[in-house]
Amino acid sequence: MPAPDPLDLTGRVAWVTGAARGIGLACARAFAVRGARVVGFDLELSPELLKVAPDSRELNVADPAAVTQAAAALAEAGLAPEILVNNAGITCDGVLWKLSDADWSSVLDVNLSGAFHLLRAAIPLMRACGRGSIVNITSINGERGKFGQSNYSAAKAGLIGLTKAAAREAGRFGIRVNAVAPGMVETEMAQSLPPEVKQRAVDESVLGRIAQPEDVANCVLFLASPLATHITGQVIRVDGGQYI
Repeated sequence: MPAPDPLDLTGRVAWVTGAARGIGLACARAFAVRGARVVGFDLELSPELLKVAPDSRELNVADPAAVTQAAAALAEAGLAPEILVNNAGITCDGVLWKLSDADWSSVLDVNLSGAFHLLRAAIPLMRACGRGSIVNITSINGERGKFGQSNYSAAKAGLIGLTKAAAREAGRFGIRVNAVAPGMVETEMAQSLPPEVKQRAVDESVLGRIAQPEDVANCVLFLASPLATHITGQVIRVDGGQYI
């Protein structure tokens, strides 16, 4: 008799923000392939997302009232989460003395406050079923800083602190909270960068390439799975050695 698959997520509900493309879409696919019922959130849903997650909903994670309403409706529909991936993120780059208030606030509102809104809505639902796994997508730039990304770096650094605090608060309820810190990833966001910026990331990587979304999704899948049942409050880099 074959051993049970430790990555089998059959019957579990996974919420993924920023799921229409990139890392979020890769996470949605990874969960769906392993039997999870995925609910993806994004400002606009993509056909690729709806193919693997037909229960997905349009949602602005920066809007606390909208998040509260969506969470209540999903719980009522039997789609309370056991897995949450906070992946939604934007950039508005510029040296800090040239950043507008709007550029600063919009990045913090989505990348940091958006994760808080989902955590606040999801943790009580996870408590009700006695378990849960939350993975926040931060960045190595939240650990090291990045020229021209003071807003993004601050938001991602804040997300690391939020991860650790949430892990301490939610652990007694059987809920684990971890973070994944990618380096540069081959997404639409990265494709819009100048070639020399992408090449610099390749040069920083000891593996000689930047990540694919699936590289990050594989780590998220591990943290969400029974293989990681004694891991919480951690930040795992998926950067090909960029940080070192």
